[in-house]
Amino acid sequence: MTDVKTKAEVAEKVETIASKTPTEKYRNLLLILVGIVTVGVAGYFYYQYTLDESNKEAQNAIYPAVYYFEQDSLDKALKGDGKSLGLVDIAETYSGTKTAKLAHFYSGVIYLKQGKFEDAITNLNEFSSNDYLIQARAYSLTGDAYMELEKYEEAASYYLKASDYKPNEQFTPVYLMKLATAYESAKENKKASDAYNTILTKYPKSPELNDAKKYKARVDALVTE
Repeated sequence: MTDVKTKAEVAEKVETIASKTPTEKYRNLLLILVGIVTVGVAGYFYYQYTLDESNKEAQNAIYPAVYYFEQDSLDKALKGDGKSLGLVDIAETYSGTKTAKLAHFYSGVIYLKQGKFEDAITNLNEFSSNDYLIQARAYSLTGDAYMELEKYEEAASYYLKASDYKPNEQFTPVYLMKLATAYESAKENKKASDAYNTILTKYPKSPELNDAKKYKARVDALVTE
């Protein structure tokens, strides 16, 4: 909406200048610029309209796939049942919509369950959302996939994203525990200690508190060696 407003303001300013320019040559040039900006604004509105319509179709299309996902029929969720689209086709057919991004998220979860960790990472990275629960969860799952691949530094980077994304008392301590574990696996004991300490200082009522104390003492002993 900001882009539209900016383009509209530019168009208005250009048109004002055009009306005050005494030379017909420059007035015509400026009017051409006004026309270009107007076309750009119209194109933006058309894109948003078609995107909204596509997302409505995608929402209807994804229901069967989500049902199969919830029933743990993972292949049908991914590939469809012959009558309805699977998550893979939904993500491709309705690319750019919110529902397509959600299809990528579900696909990432399925691939993670199936041990296809590279595919899981690819799909989870296609997902984005402002929701504080599901976006942080996507980061955490990506970290899980990297942990399975024994790429501990990459895992830590995603657990850090998860723990930093709209922190909350319910889930952030879990992500910090995963972050500390990834750091330990990467032999980054000082960073692991810091992650455990964040739980102790910022989330003293979390269920992870006792484990954080225990594991922090362990890595602190390694740091001082």
